[in-house]
Amino acid sequence: MAFWPRKSKQTETRVCDPDAKPFAAFENVTLEIADRSVLSDLTLRLNEDRIGVIGLNGSGKSTFVRLLNGLRTPSSGDLSLFGAPATIAEPELPRHVGFVFQNPDHQAIFPTVEEEIAFGLTQLGYEKDKSRREARLFLATHGCEALAERPISELSEGQKQLICILAVLVMEPRLLVLDEPMTSLDALATSRIRSMLMSLPQKIVLVSHDLSHFEGFDRILWLEEGRLRMDGAPHEVLAAYRADLDSRLGSKLELVAL
Repeated sequence: MAFWPRKSKQTETRVCDPDAKPFAAFENVTLEIADRSVLSDLTLRLNEDRIGVIGLNGSGKSTFVRLLNGLRTPSSGDLSLFGAPATIAEPELPRHVGFVFQNPDHQAIFPTVEEEIAFGLTQLGYEKDKSRREARLFLATHGCEALAERPISELSEGQKQLICILAVLVMEPRLLVLDEPMTSLDALATSRIRSMLMSLPQKIVLVSHDLSHFEGFDRILWLEEGRLRMDGAPHEVLAAYRADLDSRLGSKLELVAL
């Protein structure tokens, strides 16, 4: 799918630098929720085009990516996003970071596809009528014009997730963060969405349990119990992660045999 370049009416902000390198810098970042440490002492710089985040349930993956769009803030340590301290950058992050949830029903808020896409344009300062026209053009560019008047509730799960992705892309964020976006999709919908994601100009941070989704990625972060266990090239990190999973599975089978 082609990306539709478009300039918004919104005046560019001065706090965040959309071209900052790295786009995120963590320095001894710790995050506690209800007196429990969810992330501990993270120090890393993020700038690659395609970054994957892996780990078992409860490892802190979802909390980690929510730091990137201001949904969570560190309890201690320093976090810089697009060249500015996270606490200062937070009001501007919706313009620079697009976030896609696992369940599209938790993200879509308008009745029809056109309205869902147009909402992002109104956030950028477009008047209602123009935002609807621009939304139609954007959907047409991505081969989805036929869905414009469809109620989102009547779409397939794959179509819903695609529309949720387009609803954030229409705002032209520099970073797209996706938290298990293809868990409920069938193989065809997954393949189509993954192909679209790999063609985008945005930098992408993807959380997934399906390791096949990381083909073509530049870097993998492996979180375990809130800490960074391994960080590096996909072939190295994924091989180590698979070996660890096999070891854990073998240990459980031995206990069952006993």
